[in-house]
Amino acid sequence: MSARPAIHLARAWDGPGAMVGARLLVDRVWPRGVARDELRLDGWLRDLAPSSGLRKWFGHDPARWDEFRDRYRAELDRNPEAVAQALDWCRKGPVTLIFGAKDRDHNQAVVLRDYLAGRL
Repeated sequence: MSARPAIHLARAWDGPGAMVGARLLVDRVWPRGVARDELRLDGWLRDLAPSSGLRKWFGHDPARWDEFRDRYRAELDRNPEAVAQALDWCRKGPVTLIFGAKDRDHNQAVVLRDYLAGRL
């Protein structure tokens, strides 16, 4: 039995040294102040990002974190093609989910990492 590939998280500003394996941006919009060539992305999974409405509602407010997680997981459940694409990356080897939020603990990449890990 082989070990599951690792799913890492990094802020877009952390730099390439903080990113392991395939580099996948999981935001719907490009992170401000980061040049496209700086990230050296392997993929930009826009369709996995929370909807604009959900993102705006959440506003990175930790008080809304539990509800945000539930709503975002429901969106992921309704998007099997995008989830399958991300799982394909994860099965090939380690990946880093790159996000643009300032809060490392309350963002969509945290939810997505746990969601994908539960499906591998």
